[in-house]
Amino acid sequence: MERSRFSGPFTRWPRTADAVLAAAMTLVAGLFEDAPEGESAVRSAAEILHPALLLFAVAGVALFFRRSRPVQVAYVVLAAWAPVLGGEYSTLGALVIVALYSVGRYGDDARRGPLAVAVAVTALLIDGLLLTSPWGDLGFGAAVFAGAWYLGRRLRLRAERAAQLRTEQAAEARRIVTEERTHIARELHDVVAHRVSMMTVQAGAARMVAAEDLPGALEAMAAVEEAGRQALDELRHLLGVLRPDPGREDLGPRAGLADLPRLVASVREAGLDVTLTNGIRAPLPARVDLSAYRIVQEALTNVLKHSGPRTRTEVHLRDSTDGITIEVTDDGTGTAQPPKGPPGHGIVGMRERAHLLGGHLDAAPRPTGGFRLTARLPVKGEPA
Repeated sequence: MERSRFSGPFTRWPRTADAVLAAAMTLVAGLFEDAPEGESAVRSAAEILHPALLLFAVAGVALFFRRSRPVQVAYVVLAAWAPVLGGEYSTLGALVIVALYSVGRYGDDARRGPLAVAVAVTALLIDGLLLTSPWGDLGFGAAVFAGAWYLGRRLRLRAERAAQLRTEQAAEARRIVTEERTHIARELHDVVAHRVSMMTVQAGAARMVAAEDLPGALEAMAAVEEAGRQALDELRHLLGVLRPDPGREDLGPRAGLADLPRLVASVREAGLDVTLTNGIRAPLPARVDLSAYRIVQEALTNVLKHSGPRTRTEVHLRDSTDGITIEVTDDGTGTAQPPKGPPGHGIVGMRERAHLLGGHLDAAPRPTGGFRLTARLPVKGEPA
């Protein structure tokens, strides 16, 4: 999980930060007392040594566990506050605020939070009546108690929604990758099956011709034929599990870069202003040829979907040191995914195609406007 751009000490070092918070709150509550006219004063040495400060220590230590046991911590703090209500040591209000916030932020039971707030407000009223505090101060204190719990609860709900959204996005991304792998496996199944079928037929014919000349050629061609049949049967059995439509019998060749002019003509009819530059000279392996075509096809579809017709688009294909490079740029306002809803198949599917070949794909907005997609597909080497 990625960290946010800014994270404070309570996020980076939660246990250390809680220990410092607990110690600081305990010292503040123990060292300072309420003075006349609403001011605060430092206690004298004799007052600091009062046994009531043991209650402060208990409440402070309890705050250290506010993340793991927030409800229990809140009631421990309230229990420590109860014996000193109405006296000069009734200065645990700040610890109560932290405890109530922790109940809302880390408590998983929404019913216990309001109950803890009610108990805290009741204790505040008792303390105020014993000290004859103004009703305005008591109302403000009650609002602070309730607000602390409510703030923590809102932050917890927001964090839960963010976590749920991340989980749904991760599940959707896995579903898209799985679906795209199935689609890729189906296409490659048809390509390889077509090639192996042709190899089997040609090997059988060569065996018939070579039988009149070289017995050795006859034996070699028979081995090729048998190996081809076995490979075809094993491949159909293995990839048939991934194929969503096993009844499909079309074993003809699939689309490739040779079909790009026809693809470009079709998107031009849809209103897209496309320029195609194909600088690839050497023939490509079937898997690379097919994936390159699908990447260009999906990239042009994304331009139409996100930027609309009349968008100027340039498609460049060129040889690189170890493979080919595909670059699709547009001057529209397209984005990598729709602004609302789950991510679509486009970028995820194209990146998965490149990854399966051992390559990579980058897609991002251009600084000058529009969008750029760059895919690098190796021609040789092991797939990922």
